[in-house]
Amino acid sequence: MAALSLQSLNISGQDSPQYASLSEKAYEEIRRKIVTIELEPGAVIDEAQLRAELDVGRTPIREALQRLALEQLVFIVPRRGMFVTDIAFSDLQRLFEVRIELEALAGQLASDRRTQEHLDMMASLFDQLSAVPEQANNDVLIQFDRLFHEVIYQAADNQFLQITLQSRYALSLRLWYYALDAVGSMRPAIDEHFQIYQAIENQHSGLASKLLRDHIVSFQRTIQEVMLEKAGKQPSTMLP
Repeated sequence: MAALSLQSLNISGQDSPQYASLSEKAYEEIRRKIVTIELEPGAVIDEAQLRAELDVGRTPIREALQRLALEQLVFIVPRRGMFVTDIAFSDLQRLFEVRIELEALAGQLASDRRTQEHLDMMASLFDQLSAVPEQANNDVLIQFDRLFHEVIYQAADNQFLQITLQSRYALSLRLWYYALDAVGSMRPAIDEHFQIYQAIENQHSGLASKLLRDHIVSFQRTIQEVMLEKAGKQPSTMLP
């Protein structure tokens, strides 16, 4: 299992990672643009512009967009084109109905099935986080959260659960970026992870499940408050 670090995920897009294929490059880069709101909710997907920006051909772009459509990050409107999926309040509620239950299950399974290697990976992430200043850019804290949850998904040792949670996490991550300007510091939310780690380390499966459920519910409430505030200030961007 590969080591994880706070520099190993290209969330900010500042590095130049290596990709297995042009299709993979297109997928990862377009996905990053959508998740980080560089491509805004409801925006038209301009394939020609993406080909120019990513320096890839038409086939890799289309293969990438097909994958992103399956992940519900883009959608097609017949005779109008392809669009970035909007962020709607009703979608948020449905997303978290699923994610809350699956994260709780992952915590339970991870407690029962984790190996020392999984614990070492989590401990390494906390060691790296301790060196991050309190006023660190939220991108670093988001990166920590993503890596931490990824270790839990791996430790749960269920590929079907892992694949489902990874796609749900991407949708949740987009909500985080959408609300970032109104959320402020994410440190309190990040600090909850250490209790989850301790529960998994001690194989307290019921506690790990509860802590993960509470963690996701808290995140949902924060995002809901921001979305309601934004909805009161600007009209919906949903397509007719």
